[in-house]
Amino acid sequence: SVVTALSQQVRKLPAELRQSLTWDRGMELARHQQFTIATNVKVYFCDPQSPWQRGTNENTNRLLRQSFPKGTDLSGYSQADLNKVALQLNQRPRKTLNFCTPADKLDACVATTS
Repeated sequence: SVVTALSQQVRKLPAELRQSLTWDRGMELARHQQFTIATNVKVYFCDPQSPWQRGTNENTNRLLRQSFPKGTDLSGYSQADLNKVALQLNQRPRKTLNFCTPADKLDACVATTS
């Protein structure tokens, strides 16, 4: 499930980087309590019909749609295919990060927690 996969990934992060997560109100994330129990990460929700409250997420979804149009069944792709797209996104500079990449920012944050 989405919650199980996300929980496994979040637990790999240093505790200092697992403070909270903001979700929209999609059905795929309805088991948020299970996620919080598994990870000890607080979950907050956007207001309905307010995608601007998660602007970076909305932008990332648009970028994902370049590789996987809306409604695409991801089970038809290998993990290597999915990892390739994730790597492309994580190595793309972002204005909100002062044109650093998400990968660089994460590496810097992890380094400060060691």
